[in-house]
Amino acid sequence: MSLKKKILIVEDDPNFGSILKDYLSLHSFDIILAKNGIEGLEKFKKYSYDLCILDVMMPFKDGFSLATDIRSINSEVPLIFLTAKSLKEDIIKGFKIGADDYLIKPFDSEVLLLKIKSILKRKISIKKNLENKIDYKFSSFKYNSKFRKLQFLNEKPISLSPKEGKLLTLLLNNINDLTSREEALIKIWNDENYFTSRSMDVYITKIRKYLSKDPNIKIENIHGKGFKFSV
Repeated sequence: MSLKKKILIVEDDPNFGSILKDYLSLHSFDIILAKNGIEGLEKFKKYSYDLCILDVMMPFKDGFSLATDIRSINSEVPLIFLTAKSLKEDIIKGFKIGADDYLIKPFDSEVLLLKIKSILKRKISIKKNLENKIDYKFSSFKYNSKFRKLQFLNEKPISLSPKEGKLLTLLLNNINDLTSREEALIKIWNDENYFTSRSMDVYITKIRKYLSKDPNIKIENIHGKGFKFSV
């Protein structure tokens, strides 16, 4: 199992895309390359990514359209746009869609590498702050992660088991976004195999049952990827 950060590059210039893939692979990233926006969206749906690098000008589906589709699936994954144009309107449009950064071609590969590292470092820092959070309020529930107490409205709180508590906390830290199976299995079960995966599914079912009193809360299975906790 690879612990490398997975990056999706969507670039219609095969030579430039290949060079970029090789360069970032040499710096210990797991790179998936797509040659247009349609293929990029298919590959985004297939895997869980830590960051996406999108060319703006592409056939079939441009980078802005692809970014909008990606944001409808995952509102948090960092996006970097690559463009040959330096038009202010395009740059503003990119940031409005949710770009984390923008690079105008031609650019120094080392600059891209530094931007990627900076964005991923910031994402880790934000996640660590969330993981230190103790008290959660979501819809009709309150949850204390320190004592693993889950309370619906003014009812008596129930106590969760250690694994139930860790799993609920992880889902809450990724609220309205994807929680990958890999992340959950490594953080909670310290392993990723068929048996731990089936065990996690049992715990997901238990948490769904605890939260079933509130129809506004939903835990969806995202095939091949993980779970989406929606409120």
